[in-house]
Amino acid sequence: MIDMGKAIATTVKTGKVMLGANNTVKNAKLGRGKLIVLASNCPRNVVDDISYYSKLSGVPVLIYKGSSIDLGMVCGKPYIVSALTVREPGDSDILKAIQKTEATEEAEIPTAEEADE
Repeated sequence: MIDMGKAIATTVKTGKVMLGANNTVKNAKLGRGKLIVLASNCPRNVVDDISYYSKLSGVPVLIYKGSSIDLGMVCGKPYIVSALTVREPGDSDILKAIQKTEATEEAEIPTAEEADE
């Protein structure tokens, strides 16, 4: 299994990544990017917007198991990162990990109504 923290760090260093929830929502709307990574504590309204637009555009979404503070540290940034878009993976094999994850389990991001139940 691929260490997602190392894969994300390599992608940030060698590839093209756009950080931030606003940029990620825009990229999901336009279908730009090869992968969207969300922190586990990403705000529910952002998760709902990104999941909706990513389904329409076909961009896969990965939920990072750490918090937004952890995701910021993995990216090498001194601030929190709740969402990021991978435009180019660089030397990372993060897209292979996503293909394996999709093949083994088709996990849906719960909507706000499902989360409340």
